[in-house]
Amino acid sequence: MRVAVLYSGGKDSNLALLEASGSHEIACLVAMKPKSLESWLFHYPNMHLVELQAEALGLPLIERECPDDEAGSLRALKSALEEALELYGVEAVVTGAVKSTYQARKFSAVCDELGLECLNPLWGRDEVKLLEDVVKRRIEAIFTRVAGYPLSKALLGKRIDSSVVELLARLKSYVNPSGEGGEYETFVLDSPLFRKRVTPLRWRVEGSEYDAVLVIEEAVLTDKG
Repeated sequence: MRVAVLYSGGKDSNLALLEASGSHEIACLVAMKPKSLESWLFHYPNMHLVELQAEALGLPLIERECPDDEAGSLRALKSALEEALELYGVEAVVTGAVKSTYQARKFSAVCDELGLECLNPLWGRDEVKLLEDVVKRRIEAIFTRVAGYPLSKALLGKRIDSSVVELLARLKSYVNPSGEGGEYETFVLDSPLFRKRVTPLRWRVEGSEYDAVLVIEEAVLTDKG
């Protein structure tokens, strides 16, 4: 099928994109840009760099700014998917939902209204195994937000590697290892589908020890080594 990928720039949407590319034609990316970290449905940190990631992937991008509340977010999502349907003739939407029935239900309802299938290739997977897959499949994802003890701002900018997977597995009694509950957010610098790598040049850290964001102020595309 021709599919649109709901794309946040983080590890889950990139893993879902990689999974979908094996059996579907990726027609475009759809990125929702909420007003703040308080968004009910969508990823916020570093969404200003999604255009650079789309360029690295060589895929067209449909963007929509949206409010933080649920109703406004869903209206904006419907508008973006209507554009994907009109411009690219998509038949389905791919999401990076893992176990959030709230997100999956809301996204599926919008797709149903438009006659689109909603595909969730990561759905129901064990969160630790999902992280292991991110590492194994060479998706270079860094932490861009932490939101609550025991995760601290020392993680910001750190790549998800085998040592981080082990750490999150040990902390699974306290946080969702995949971060789907908002415990942390990520940004992908490279993946097997990227034609070039996203290289940060300037960044800053905002927030407190246990609630902080890494804001990438400037980044460029560089050749993959």
